[in-house]
Amino acid sequence: MAVRLLSPEGMAHPVPYHHVAVGTGTRQVHVSGQVGGADGGLAAQTAQALRNTARGLAGAGAGMADVVRLTFYVVGWRPEQMAAFMDGVERAAGELGMPRPMPPASLIGVESLFEPGVLVEVEATAVLD
Repeated sequence: MAVRLLSPEGMAHPVPYHHVAVGTGTRQVHVSGQVGGADGGLAAQTAQALRNTARGLAGAGAGMADVVRLTFYVVGWRPEQMAAFMDGVERAAGELGMPRPMPPASLIGVESLFEPGVLVEVEATAVLD
């Protein structure tokens, strides 16, 4: 496998993601921001955005186990939204073979995304042999 995930001692715990990913492959896959549509709440949109991301990865011959980085953009982010966000991640994680904890991830609050009603967008970077 081209990706090794780890969280060295002394880094914040518990978090729902690993802090470090080591990619040793020769091919990189970059999936542009994927959304889950403008229907449903944060959990539903997060799950669908991850499904769409997985579809993009699959098109390049990759899967969630090959991901070294996820970046989430969430409209109007507030810490009290974490439960709904993680519910969406959990809805999709099992069906997509997403490592648990997730690969290194960032969640960035934004004012808006490209279309009204879209609450979350996710980008992924993967490494393949």
